Amino acid sequence: MEITNLQQQVDNWIKTIGVRYFNELTNMAMLTEEVGEVARIIARRYGEQSEKESDKSKDLGEELVDVLFVTLCLANQTGVNLQEAFDKKMKLKTDRDKDRHQNNEKLK
Repeated sequence: MEITNLQQQVDNWIKTIGVRYFNELTNMAMLTEEVGEVARIIARRYGEQSEKESDKSKDLGEELVDVLFVTLCLANQTGVNLQEAFDKKMKLKTDRDKDRHQNNEKLK
């Protein structure tokens, strides 16, 4: 599925179930909160912190989708076409980094 379709799906959901978008500042705060939840799982499950019993049932995929959902909301309400932005960024990274990672001794 293209990102454009995801943006449209979120927009349809907001308009039919969510009533309206929260304002951009509220969504930015929500995005920060969701990223924090992802960070907590990663730090405790894959990092050096111990995982609390209450965190063991948390679904990383669900939390990542929360980040994606709010990102899609922000893109929609600010007029950003994420598919175009993604394609542009992938081209830039490919052109810039085509040899960089292959020649990085730390990655071998």
